[in-house]
This record gives sequence, C-alpha cells and structure tokens, in this order.
Amino acid sequence: MKMKMDNAFYVEPDGIAGGLTLWWNQGINLSVLHFDKNFIDTIISINGEEEWFKTFIYAPPYEEEKQDFWKRLGTLRDDINAKWCIMRDTNIVASPNEKYGGAPFDHNNTKWYHEFLERAYLMEIQSKGGTYTWSNHRSEEDEICEKFDRVLSSPE
Repeated sequence: MKMKMDNAFYVEPDGIAGGLTLWWNQGINLSVLHFDKNFIDTIISINGEEEWFKTFIYAPPYEEEKQDFWKRLGTLRDDINAKWCIMRDTNIVASPNEKYGGAPFDHNNTKWYHEFLERAYLMEIQSKGGTYTWSNHRSEEDEICEKFDRVLSSPE
C-alpha cells in the first residue's frame, strides 16, 4: 500500500526507543520548530486558518527518563500563550482505571505527567472506543492492558 502524502519529516530512533515520522498533504502549512528522539514540535495552520502548536510525542518508556522528558516538554510553551495540542504515545498510565493486569497502579509514576498538565494548562480530549491502547497480547491470566495513547489540548 502506497501512502500518497506530499510532505514528510523523520526523526531517527535511538536504538529501539523513539523515532517518529510525520506525513502531511498540501493545504496543511506545517513548520517543525523543535525535535528530538521523543517529540516533533510544530506550528500548523490548515487552509490558511489560525496557527496553533501541535506536538507529536513518543514518550520514553523508561522510568528514569520520564521526569526529564515531561520537564523538557513543558518548556516548549513557556513564553507563548497559544493553542497547543499534544498527541500520541505518552507511555503513562494516568489513573488506575487505565490499567488491567500486571503490577498494581503506582501513583508515583504519574507525578511528572500530572505536574506537566497543570503547568501547561492542558486537558485530555476524551477518546471513543476501547479503554486501552496497548496490550501485551498474552493469555488472560498474564494479560496486561494499558492506555498510553492520548490527545492533550489547551482549553481553547
């Protein structure tokens, strides 16, 4: 299957972690502002409408990297009060109802994420469909399901 997109931007993975690709068509004016192995930060306007910031993320899966990631991401809009949307894989289970199986939910693992949301004044856009966006696809007694993928947005 061939994707018919007019533009692309790619960030190489670091080993088996990170790596992101964006594709978009004409009519979408997209400029990449910042990027690293875990995010692509852009400014977008569609068909000449108002510009807004959109950040595509693949957050680190490793606990020792999560604090730094959420702090870094929070600095992107420090000096700018504008519409902002973040989407994709947060690698965070934000509440106990977003997890099934495996180790019990640990509130300490979400501390940096919730501090980021409060500081950046972002809210989660509720999704439709299933609760979980990731599964280890094991038998029922060993199955783990978690919600990692989400969309965050400024209120406007």
